[in-house]
Amino acid sequence: MKKLLLAAVLFLATSTAIHAQLLKIGVKAGVNFASQTGDFPESIDKEGITSYHAGLVAEVKLLEKFSIQPELLYSTTGASYKFDDVSEDIKNELGYISIPVMAKFYLNKTFSLEVGPQASFLVSQRNDFDIEDAETFEFGVNAGLGVKLTENIFLQGRYGLGLTEASKNADIKNSVFQISAGFMF
Repeated sequence: MKKLLLAAVLFLATSTAIHAQLLKIGVKAGVNFASQTGDFPESIDKEGITSYHAGLVAEVKLLEKFSIQPELLYSTTGASYKFDDVSEDIKNELGYISIPVMAKFYLNKTFSLEVGPQASFLVSQRNDFDIEDAETFEFGVNAGLGVKLTENIFLQGRYGLGLTEASKNADIKNSVFQISAGFMF
């Protein structure tokens, strides 16, 4: 009986140590440099907006130099528009719950290349004009670079491009460059 109990304790301790090495959970936040691409008439001057993202991140180590990093983020994108016949800028800001799933390829212990798809669900739309025309779902792809500063602290730079239309009434797609800082527990 004592041997069985000792074996169970050793098994639990070993599986917990292995689990801790294979799965890490953390938080991240950062700045978005967002814009919208598409066919715009010459009478419209478009500029990007600066916004933010924040949320949860996990890293599942599958091989020595390969991990999967799913995330759950709140992220805002959009653009600012200036029309020739209107004196003020019109800002369109879209808030999404985004779920990127990044494949991480480690170049060494510090740097990683990251690429993967992203599904985003619209939860808010704030604009300077009375229209609610944003699509409620967006699919896109991301690519970027990660840097581990310590075992727990990391930085990421990423470009995301929407592959589906962001508007029901126009040929507009979101694009965003993100800079993030995070902490893994």
